[in-house]
Amino acid sequence: MEVSNKQVIYRDCITGFPKETDFVLNTIAISLKVPDESNGVLVKNLYLSCDPYMRILMRKVQDNNIFTS
Repeated sequence: MEVSNKQVIYRDCITGFPKETDFVLNTIAISLKVPDESNGVLVKNLYLSCDPYMRILMRKVQDNNIFTS
């Protein structure tokens, strides 16, 4: 069985406060069947949260330490 799935993808490294234009919303079809040989599970997310820690991960890294400003 295939269902419609929405993806929120960021376009590029984000500078400053994230804006709606920093993201792309894609809709694709996915299969709900988990392979028989897999121990995996299928999870449905109801909400997407971009907390402040995620902003560190979305910015361009200029050196080896992502936690420097």
